Amino acid sequence: MNASLKWPLLLAAILVFLDQTLKLWIKTHFALGEHVQLTSWFQLHFTENPGMAFGMEWGGIAGKYVLSSFRMLAIGGILWYMNRLAHGGAARFVLFGFGVVLAGALGNVIDSVFYGLFFDRGLTFSAEYGDWLLYSGVAQWGHGYAPMLLGNVVDMLYFPLWEGILPEWIPFWGGDYFIFFRPIFNLADACVTTGVVLLYASSRHPKNWGTQR
Repeated sequence: MNASLKWPLLLAAILVFLDQTLKLWIKTHFALGEHVQLTSWFQLHFTENPGMAFGMEWGGIAGKYVLSSFRMLAIGGILWYMNRLAHGGAARFVLFGFGVVLAGALGNVIDSVFYGLFFDRGLTFSAEYGDWLLYSGVAQWGHGYAPMLLGNVVDMLYFPLWEGILPEWIPFWGGDYFIFFRPIFNLADACVTTGVVLLYASSRHPKNWGTQR
């Protein structure tokens, strides 16, 4: 391993640890839907996400398999590209950006791969209702609420910074009740977003990416 990857990978490991620590605490101490108001604009609100980041869903069980598989492939691709950039002399700023994205991808993959195997309660897809329903199964490894790759991602960070009725003059949504920021997310989602912003900022200076971009 290239020596310049040591600190970016250490940062990724720390972020994954923090992400999983918070998720496990929420999963084992909160009921689904339970929340704690910490400030007027921030609360811990436990929800489970069977789909993509920020509570979005796609494709039922098949979509979940595709998404989890894609995340695992993406992790391998990120590691390969980080190594390539490191050997090409990329700036540490760029490598740290990829390390943060890597942490986000890995943090949510752990939920999808393992949580359904060892938790006895979570969301499972019901073909009858065409939706994800709360399910309680057997609290035994391999006999939890979902098989490998179908575990749901734990979300808890909720920032309702503003809520109210939108002015009538706003197209489409005028007069509707609106909350900003409505999606509930987790630290891994925040890592992906932050890492992408860092990489975008660094892309404005191509020399930061070394000779192997």
